[in-house]
Amino acid sequence: MARLGRRQALGGLGGVSATLAMPAPAQPAWPNKPVRIVVPFNAGGAIDALARVIAEPLTARLGQQVLVDPKPGANTIVGADIVAKAAADGYTFLITTNSTHTNNPSLYKSLPFDAAKDLVPVSLISLGSILVATRADAPFTDLKGMAAWAKGLGRPVSYGSWGIGSSGHLYGLMFEKALGGTWSHVPYRGDVPALQDVGNGTLDVTWASPTSAKTQIAAGRVKAIAAAGARRGLAMPELATFAEQGVGGFELRLFVAAYAPAGTPAVIVDRVGTEIAAIVALPDVREKMIQQGQTPVGSTAAELGQVLAKETPVWAELIRASGAKVE
Repeated sequence: MARLGRRQALGGLGGVSATLAMPAPAQPAWPNKPVRIVVPFNAGGAIDALARVIAEPLTARLGQQVLVDPKPGANTIVGADIVAKAAADGYTFLITTNSTHTNNPSLYKSLPFDAAKDLVPVSLISLGSILVATRADAPFTDLKGMAAWAKGLGRPVSYGSWGIGSSGHLYGLMFEKALGGTWSHVPYRGDVPALQDVGNGTLDVTWASPTSAKTQIAAGRVKAIAAAGARRGLAMPELATFAEQGVGGFELRLFVAAYAPAGTPAVIVDRVGTEIAAIVALPDVREKMIQQGQTPVGSTAAELGQVLAKETPVWAELIRASGAKVE
């Protein structure tokens, strides 16, 4: 249909007061105040570090300060709930792992929000990688050795993750079937404190990001044993995967993405998604992300939606098969 010009559109109004033809008051330009990115993990952890890599150039592109606000707890539920219930005005966003959408709805009997309805996709930022680490002086260096050690330990092996229902927790539930022995999960508020406990000997092994693990490895406190995922991570290409060490089932990919409260104007969602994708494509940003254990992506909101639709049933089946539930 041809679009009517202003004169054509008003021509049939005859004697209607010209006041009705006055332009509507101009809306304030967005953004005109700082923008907050909530990260549902501990400060200094992998996702917090990634969000800060994105926030700095995003500040320059938006012309307003972009603040990273860590709100850890309950396997991303605490932080995600804040964003799900925030004003949909374009000043609050969430950067989180896939656990918020793919894990928690199947794990928890009830949640304070519906991730699929209360959060709208903005951009798929990256594909992540996680690894298993143990203390530096542990009597094994690979999965075969870890399996033999676990079977002969005489007690449950304690393993850490960044929370009940996290990807690390779910992968850990597969340890008994894949490696033998008895395993006991110890949830933490992030992978940094779990790595610290591995280093001081109060925790046997833990799942962690390369970002967090590298610091402890360099300090001679822990060592990496194997990486989850379909292929070796770019941050630690020397570390063999579970599959390469003859242990299957640990190939599911993890991902990090940005979301906004439902109802956020589409023009703002599209703008932020476009800016994030452009930032992720910058060579210096890509290098920082790779060193953090992330594979840079950067996508449209629609592409992130497609990933969620594909991945959520896969994680749901893993959770069903594991029998994991959180009350």
